[in-house]
Amino acid sequence: MARPIHNNLNRHDKSFKPINCAGLTETLLESELFGHAKGSFTGADTQRIGRFEMADKGTIFLDEIGELTPPVQVKLLRAVQEHVFKPVGGNEDISVDIRIISATNKRLEDEVIAGNFREDLFYRLNVIEIKVPPLRERKSDLRLLAQHFLDKYSREMGKEITKMSSYAIDLLNKYDFPGNVRELENLLERSVALSSTNIILPDSLALSIHKRRWIEGIKDRRFDLDE
Repeated sequence: MARPIHNNLNRHDKSFKPINCAGLTETLLESELFGHAKGSFTGADTQRIGRFEMADKGTIFLDEIGELTPPVQVKLLRAVQEHVFKPVGGNEDISVDIRIISATNKRLEDEVIAGNFREDLFYRLNVIEIKVPPLRERKSDLRLLAQHFLDKYSREMGKEITKMSSYAIDLLNKYDFPGNVRELENLLERSVALSSTNIILPDSLALSIHKRRWIEGIKDRRFDLDE
């Protein structure tokens, strides 16, 4: 969602800089966001430019923003509100003109009530909200997404797997995908890697043990007329 927003609005010819806020420690995340001065901490042998400065005039995408620690939230609030920040260990303010897009799988309203997320930062970020329903609530997208991932990994692996059988699609439609679209992509990547035919059949789906048990249950109920 963040990339099409950037690509189709007025900053499309400028930088798009994504960062996963859950994938780094507090110190490294702060350095990635705002940069650091040489010698500001152990291992900081050179000056580093952060994502905010890299994305000047463009867009920064903060994924999993609900994972930010309170100290980073404080520093981010100033950057969001004033478009000004200091690099780690730096003395000079840096000003940027930037669009900020953030995403989270948490309900930030609940995190605010629980005291885990700053209320002022939440309201500064939540100017325009786009809710993306989980895959289980938009199954009409499943076939298109599955074909996209099938084409992607067939091309990457040099295979000629062109489509999925209707029975395989039917099984996927009956599954709730708790891991959302990422789980579907992972499933298709494994299935393409392990498939020896040019079509994905139900038995070709590289499913984990709990999914196999679920599918066996579907198969067992297929001929139960009482249901």
